[in-house]
Amino acid sequence: MQSTYSTGLVWFRRDLRTSDTPALALALQSCAQVHCVFVFDRSILDTLPRADRRVEFIQASLVELHAELRALSGKAAGGLIVRHAVAADEIPRLAASLKANAVFAAHDYEPASLARDAIVQTALSADGVAWVGVKDHVIFERREVLTQTGKPYGVFTPYLRAWLGAMGTQGPARHDSQSHGERLAVRPSGLDAPVPSLADIGFESTNLRALGIAPGASGAQAMLEDFLPRMDAYDETRNFPAVKGPSYLGVHLRFGTVSVRQLVALALPRHQDGNKGASVWLAELGWRDFYFQILANFPQVATGAFKPEYNAITWEHGAHAHALFDAWCQGRTGYPLVDAAMAQLNQSGYMHNRLRMVAGSFLVKHLGLDWRWGEAYFARHLNDFDLSANNGGWQWVASSGCDAQPYFRIFNPVTQSEKFDATGKFIKRYLPALVGLDAKSVHAPWLAKPLVLQAAGVLLGRDYPAPVVDHATARALTLQRYGVVKRAA
Repeated sequence: MQSTYSTGLVWFRRDLRTSDTPALALALQSCAQVHCVFVFDRSILDTLPRADRRVEFIQASLVELHAELRALSGKAAGGLIVRHAVAADEIPRLAASLKANAVFAAHDYEPASLARDAIVQTALSADGVAWVGVKDHVIFERREVLTQTGKPYGVFTPYLRAWLGAMGTQGPARHDSQSHGERLAVRPSGLDAPVPSLADIGFESTNLRALGIAPGASGAQAMLEDFLPRMDAYDETRNFPAVKGPSYLGVHLRFGTVSVRQLVALALPRHQDGNKGASVWLAELGWRDFYFQILANFPQVATGAFKPEYNAITWEHGAHAHALFDAWCQGRTGYPLVDAAMAQLNQSGYMHNRLRMVAGSFLVKHLGLDWRWGEAYFARHLNDFDLSANNGGWQWVASSGCDAQPYFRIFNPVTQSEKFDATGKFIKRYLPALVGLDAKSVHAPWLAKPLVLQAAGVLLGRDYPAPVVDHATARALTLQRYGVVKRAA
């Protein structure tokens, strides 16, 4: 097969695997020799705390990716070039050093990533180097799924129907990124260092391993194999945080240690056979694509409301607002399910999806705080943080997003707790001060009889806080706050 380019450079970003990897597959098909690089981008890393689970996940995944690339090349000196630099500067510099004719990379859709890629493309173009972008971490991107009038979807259910229809019965095609491995080049002298350790790039170890999170494609496949027997019951188990219901693959999807096409290929046949659990899980993958296309087609959501009239809402501000926010962040609101959810996030970098809705709604519609405060907090702490999904979820609870819950729908955190953590098993796992409370009192300790609290060793205000707000009062204030939206309608 004749090669289009003599030398190609594959820039790994959110695709840290060698299986079903479009950028790698295309480079191996069209180049006589291929180099592979990952850049620990200082423009991102320099803004992070020195202990960050995501950085540790990436570093460990790169060690595995390097070994896979070296094995695929069949060369002892093969593997992954890893740099610690500003990516926008380093990629053009590296392409020139390697005399690459083309740089291959999977598309990214976040505003900062688009700006970075534009800088890289301009610099490459000036040097006569081609930029070859490919679709990878979504099934359909940008404007590939449109309404009959040629517009992007703003409502999920019709989008899902169109999404499934566009896939057809066979599902999305996979990419052969294993063939032509012999075209993977030897790393040149000076670029052949091992994958840097966390300490090498100025970071510290976290509790990632203690949490049972195994990085890399091998970790993703182990987690997937664990989930497959549970997929059929996903529709029944996914709402209960004390139950092992979710796939927990979010962080692997985020960094591309698993292919979304592989996941769809596993769920689609079960969905077609009428399996409700598989259908609901497949729809969750559809939501992921949906939010990506929202960000791509309505980039204003990154900073403001999808529905512009919601930008007129006046949120709480000043010292009291910041005190309420601190209580929410620390899991000290006095509402056990909310506080347990925040403890889970703070301790593990993960929060169950049902709890993301409950905790998010509480911040916005009980505390009256700007949803962007919560969005930014989740962005700092979630292992699987993705701007599009995080933004979409926060705008959903704030009612300002596309296909969001109505503004007058306000989750009652006690009712949610009683329904989805009936025995208080999840609450007690993360709030040990409440372990002694019975299954009724654990949802609303402030309503428990004094003798019940005394028997459980709980003194409100000492062992566990009293509620920072009253539900009925907060609900009335929220309806008043959102009145500006109603008047604009």
